Amino acid sequence: MNKNNSPIYLTVKNLDKHFGAFQALKNISIDIQEGEFACFLGPSGCGKTTLLRCIAGLDTQSSGSITQKEVEISNLPPSARDFGIVFQSYALFPNLTVFSNISYGLINNKWGKDEIKSRVDHLLDLVSLQSHAAKYPSQLSGGEQQRVALARALATSPGLLLLDEPLSALDAKVRVFLRKQIKDLHRKLGITTIMVTHDQEEAQSMADRIFVMKDGEIIQSGTPREIYEQANSPFIADFIGITNFIDASVVNKDKVFCQDSQLNCNTEGMEENSPVKLAIRPESIVLSQGKSSEQNSIEGIIRENEFLGSFQRLYVESQSLSEELLMIDITNTSLTDFHLTPGSMIHLILPPDQIKVYPRS
Repeated sequence: MNKNNSPIYLTVKNLDKHFGAFQALKNISIDIQEGEFACFLGPSGCGKTTLLRCIAGLDTQSSGSITQKEVEISNLPPSARDFGIVFQSYALFPNLTVFSNISYGLINNKWGKDEIKSRVDHLLDLVSLQSHAAKYPSQLSGGEQQRVALARALATSPGLLLLDEPLSALDAKVRVFLRKQIKDLHRKLGITTIMVTHDQEEAQSMADRIFVMKDGEIIQSGTPREIYEQANSPFIADFIGITNFIDASVVNKDKVFCQDSQLNCNTEGMEENSPVKLAIRPESIVLSQGKSSEQNSIEGIIRENEFLGSFQRLYVESQSLSEELLMIDITNTSLTDFHLTPGSMIHLILPPDQIKVYPRS
């Protein structure tokens, strides 16, 4: 589905939420397109779960409106809203079998026995739990329980699927497996989905669009690639992925001064001598076989290298550039080819177009 041509499914406008004197959400306004997989991403306490709960009607907003398919639902109870929800804690009925857990909403909606059997069998097939229908939650692994919770949320064919940190209680390997399964389900069903997570890797691998939250506000939204490559603040550059930060001051519109070095980068619109913070990703720094005539060529000494499976992370001291060690990601092959070990002198290139410049308060 081309999300750019899809109609707006959900609109949140000027939404505030107070808990006593504490303001948890501050003037939130977003549009979610039909069939989109959106993610609310941010650190603990940023308001992402509160926003999800307001959309579900589990918390009532203090002001603002929520519209679903052009119908205002701001004051409707959860039972009158069209959504399915999956919680971090699974929230399965321990005294009911997998089949009965999934069929619970269908029974409440007065579905016929044959319809229920057909629907539950289909959902069990979707989540690859066909042989588990008669089991109880206590007989399932955490990943299996969360798949049952997902099937139950989808049972009544809701227009909106809400996922509140659905993977955070699972171990790493199961998280990766379920991440793919949820994304595959979304692709098959085309259901509009909103997921809350603090895990930037989850958000980047699953979402069509990410809304980054901090202190009750949305501070940037965009595709995973846009957020990663065009972070609009040091906070986002640091929160999404790994980033080197270097303190500097502006020399002119294409040059900065840091420690004992000058670097070329775009500082257009920034005043001369103003303090700035440079950001460059570890994978963007280039190793050179020797001194280079390229812009931003510097020397450094490897102080440590870290094996991370498919790549190596070098920690490099460059006193002319920064008091902090620079992180540089290279392939395992490059480590061997360049004969790199702790203590080795290396030559680096910081490509000007890979350096982001932020005002430094």
